[in-house]
Amino acid sequence: MESLKFLAVRGLFLVLLLSSAAVSSVIGIGVNWGTQSTHPLPPATVVKLLKDNGIQKVKLFDADPVVLNALAKSGIEVMVGIPNDMLYSLANSIQDAENWVAKNLSSYISSTSVDIRYVAVGNEPFLKTFNGSFLGTTFPALQNIQAAIVKAGLSTRVKVTVPMNADVYQSLTTVPSGGDFRSDIHDLMLSIVKFLSDSESPFTVNIYPFISLYADPNFPIDYAFFDGFSQALDDNGRVYDNVFTANYDTLVSSLQKNGFPNMSIIVGEIGWPTDGDRNANLQFAKRFSQGFLSRFVSGQGTPMRPGPIDAYLFSLIDEDAKSIQPGNFERHWGLFYYDGRPKYMLQMANGTRSLVPASNVKYQAKQWCVLSPSASLDDPQIAPSVSYACENSDCTSLGFQTSCGALDARQNISYAFNSYYQIKNQVASSCKFPHLSVISTQDPSVGSCRFIVMTQPSEVAVNEKSKALRYSAGSLLLFLCFFILAVL
Repeated sequence: MESLKFLAVRGLFLVLLLSSAAVSSVIGIGVNWGTQSTHPLPPATVVKLLKDNGIQKVKLFDADPVVLNALAKSGIEVMVGIPNDMLYSLANSIQDAENWVAKNLSSYISSTSVDIRYVAVGNEPFLKTFNGSFLGTTFPALQNIQAAIVKAGLSTRVKVTVPMNADVYQSLTTVPSGGDFRSDIHDLMLSIVKFLSDSESPFTVNIYPFISLYADPNFPIDYAFFDGFSQALDDNGRVYDNVFTANYDTLVSSLQKNGFPNMSIIVGEIGWPTDGDRNANLQFAKRFSQGFLSRFVSGQGTPMRPGPIDAYLFSLIDEDAKSIQPGNFERHWGLFYYDGRPKYMLQMANGTRSLVPASNVKYQAKQWCVLSPSASLDDPQIAPSVSYACENSDCTSLGFQTSCGALDARQNISYAFNSYYQIKNQVASSCKFPHLSVISTQDPSVGSCRFIVMTQPSEVAVNEKSKALRYSAGSLLLFLCFFILAVL
């Protein structure tokens, strides 16, 4: 086994070879590739999906070796991520930071030619919902990772950044020009921004117009999109007819006000979910995504920053094991369904007019677990059975004005049973709810509500099972159970 020291030296040698030619960033739309799925597609299949759709940049949330190996020699530019739960150790040990860089950067860049350009240190660490958990560790971790990158000789190739939620800044005057960083973290943000600037690294921000609409029922819905809003905001002659450009320029103003007018910005996440909420649907998602892509392709930029925008769509594929604490929509951000099927027609940045599906996807048998025709809705076992099924699977498509919101009582129960049955790989014992369930070969899908047949579990899915089964048993799933019971 190669020593970490040797890997670092070999990485340095590679960088010296590359330094003779300028290494420029790929121009093109990126996507976020998340892996919190019970049945993730094989990474090689996903890489082919990326290439088939002309996607040249990908943002990861960790440094999974299977994923990174699949990206080797693909020509796809990569941003690797460091999860928030690693920030403490990296902040408190420069040796841990050097080990991380040797293992997750130097070795892949030198031995397998993975085109890693960025390291995302943490993910939205200053969200108010974290209650300050990462305020003391994010900046030291960032400093240590940067120092380790410099020591490994990779600083001209790999840049550090911290993907921030858009709530780290705000407008004090309701227009973008009044932007500044949040008062409770103002000094910390300036320290981070100065450090990024000194290392010629970008500021990364995640912007979600959908969340504005989700959080405020009075939010003007057309302002969330890009096809014109009649009551556009005028900020000293700068006109904002959509919330994205207004939000982006609030960040530009915040940077400008604090002495960083030319700092590069990456939009780390932007997208629209397709299920799990009344405003999360295919029509709105297509409208938003196509509107943003058209703006991206045109290089229009924003009133304060004309020109191309560097951005990563969120996200590539639905993830049925994500936490739904923020909302049931969390599992439905993908441009593609769980099996790599496109959700809607979309003209991509490379000019293709429709998304290309994943190839050679293998499915389990065409059979479903449903409520037995002989089962009574008065059976006292229904409530606990549905509750158990939903807590251990994905029932987020059930609810008011969702894709399966129009199901009747029996169909709701069948949906819950089948979701559990499919996630458990159609094992016969997973369709043995007491005197309630049967296995059927007749597709119970109704209208827009699809009763899935899960893909065959890959070797990656088996190895990552413990990670993939992180389900939220919080209030939102309980709400779903209550909803189903209320229909009974």
